[in-house]
Amino acid sequence: MARKQFDLIVFDWDGTLMDSTSAIVKCIQAAAKDLGLPIPKDDAAAHVIGLGLSEAMQAAMPGIDPKYYPRLVERYRYHYLSRDHELTLFKGARDMLEELSQQAYFLAVATGKSRVGLNRALNDAGLLSMFDATRCADETFSKPHPAMLQELTRELGQDMKRTVMIGDTTHDLLMANNAGAAAIAVQYGAHPVDQLAACQPLFSAASVAELHHWLNEHA
Repeated sequence: MARKQFDLIVFDWDGTLMDSTSAIVKCIQAAAKDLGLPIPKDDAAAHVIGLGLSEAMQAAMPGIDPKYYPRLVERYRYHYLSRDHELTLFKGARDMLEELSQQAYFLAVATGKSRVGLNRALNDAGLLSMFDATRCADETFSKPHPAMLQELTRELGQDMKRTVMIGDTTHDLLMANNAGAAAIAVQYGAHPVDQLAACQPLFSAASVAELHHWLNEHA
């Protein structure tokens, strides 16, 4: 049967497949506290999720002495490593991925995580073999630059016009817009619904179940 719209489905990781938004916010705040810096509010810390770690720290805490940013990254990693084993996939995410894989879609991940961090997360979740390709922020340009999607489509031999990016942040949706791919928002992650809507996604899902249903019907 001919595909409806897409051959390649690209997922963000944190806040889209992995229920990690709250943990990331707390780790950013803990890193700032360790260094005696002003602690960013929850919404400011959540807004930078999806960016590469260095970019995220600069965006969450602008205006501080630049010498602190590498130390913030180091302290963030310390706190995140101490709790990432507690994190779980959103309910229904594994079933959705398995069904899409069985339907022979190409599946990929584009994430602000580091390569080491993503591989550890995929291994812990038992999903290392689920994805055909992955891109991390320490390997190429950070979102919302289109490079991750450009590289994924090139690696997998796919057409950008038949590619969709699914994510919980404006960084994800703007990357898709910049690359010429379709974008789907999920409302249960880091960014407010109105900000996601402003990026004009093809669809906005309130839950994994709603996303799964839409993909079954329309992808």
